[in-house]
Amino acid sequence: MAVTFTTRRHEAELVTPAAPTPRELKYLSDIDNQSTLRFYATIVQFFRSQPANHNQRPHRDPVAAIRSALAEALVYYYPVAGRLRELPPDGRLVVECTAEGVVFVEADADVSLAQLGEPLLPPYPCVEELLCDLGDSGVVVGNPLAFFQVTRFSSGGFAVGVHFCHNMFDGFGLIQFIEAVGDLARGEAQPTMLPVWERELLTSHDQPRITHANLAYEPLSNGAAGTDDAMQMTRPGDMVGRYFFFGPAEIAAMRSNVPAELAQSSTVFEILAAAVWRCRTAALGYAPDQRVRFMFTCNARGRWKRHPPIPRGYYGNAMVWPVAETTAAELCNNPLGYTLQLVRKAKFDVNDEYVRSAVDMMALRKWPPLVTEQTYLVSSVTAIGADKIDFGWSKAVGSGIPMTGHIMLKFVSCFMKCKNADGEDCTVVPMYLPVTAMDKFAAQISVWSKKPANKKATRSSL
Repeated sequence: MAVTFTTRRHEAELVTPAAPTPRELKYLSDIDNQSTLRFYATIVQFFRSQPANHNQRPHRDPVAAIRSALAEALVYYYPVAGRLRELPPDGRLVVECTAEGVVFVEADADVSLAQLGEPLLPPYPCVEELLCDLGDSGVVVGNPLAFFQVTRFSSGGFAVGVHFCHNMFDGFGLIQFIEAVGDLARGEAQPTMLPVWERELLTSHDQPRITHANLAYEPLSNGAAGTDDAMQMTRPGDMVGRYFFFGPAEIAAMRSNVPAELAQSSTVFEILAAAVWRCRTAALGYAPDQRVRFMFTCNARGRWKRHPPIPRGYYGNAMVWPVAETTAAELCNNPLGYTLQLVRKAKFDVNDEYVRSAVDMMALRKWPPLVTEQTYLVSSVTAIGADKIDFGWSKAVGSGIPMTGHIMLKFVSCFMKCKNADGEDCTVVPMYLPVTAMDKFAAQISVWSKKPANKKATRSSL
């Protein structure tokens, strides 16, 4: 039986920088400004109570330590203590560095960390109890840019739940900020990695030019997109979220379904994305000639070759959204290698010029929203380093982006990593679907992830 609990929350407070900080306006980049990012994303992390080394004081209070370190970190990351404003005439976002602070909530739960599961895996029970209330998760202008809740568990251990304004950070940037809090909580003199603003690097300048297609922001070509998309038409009460776990055995089974050379050169993400996209499309029952897409985040930090490069310490959004597109029939009736090649091509098309074109498109079109109809959206956070956070007790024993809060946290499938009961590295894939489609998806993906694969059973009904 799943454990249930409620937390006793103290009144929310504002944590402000521990020292005076500059009062100025800081412009966000054109990547930061896109309208789809105007929401608060969420992460929850769990920590045991034992100190990381014998020099640490075992009876320190994690709430007090993190609150104090947060105030110190805001001296370095002082824009995070400010507020977003819109500038006329087009609504460009800027940060007014006001030092007003971020929200901090102290909480206690009458449940032990061990009761939440061993190993600790999503879905985390009562995860909403580990997050403070931020109101409307889609209103970012004028509001605090981060909300922290630190929850003590009985018998030791604690959780840190964070809501963060996505216009300010991407996943790598947020973890860098939280790592800075951890550094200072452990007694370091300053953050290991100092922050860099430089949002002008991903801002369009003179003579913007669109040289690459940006399908993520273009309507599909098959008419009135979305009118018969179950993901757009189904009421929230008829949707369900589930988590699927894929370890070495499951990934090996998927690899066995593609040509050996392609299997050997493909990453876990590429293999898994191809199989999940195919199964999800079949489960949603799109018409054979409907065009469908796979859209995913691609970190531009390693693909920006211009001078100056994106520097270490940059904590803004440095991601673009490449897209693979085909028809539902082609996706579901071709071998899995076909889908895998589509995913890989979209990924390898991202280079320096692709990123520059995306930045210029954002500026010319005033930060358009992503087109999500008939599209599977994925953001892989397996490499952002969330498992390395250390506030001075131990590294995180569990971490994830829950399917709660803003609707984008349900529609975007965030690939996460964890360890299973055997200590093996696994990828966790959250899936949000209409109830009627979820069982179909589970059955399809089960076939692909079991060895030997039953190829006949993977044929779709298209």
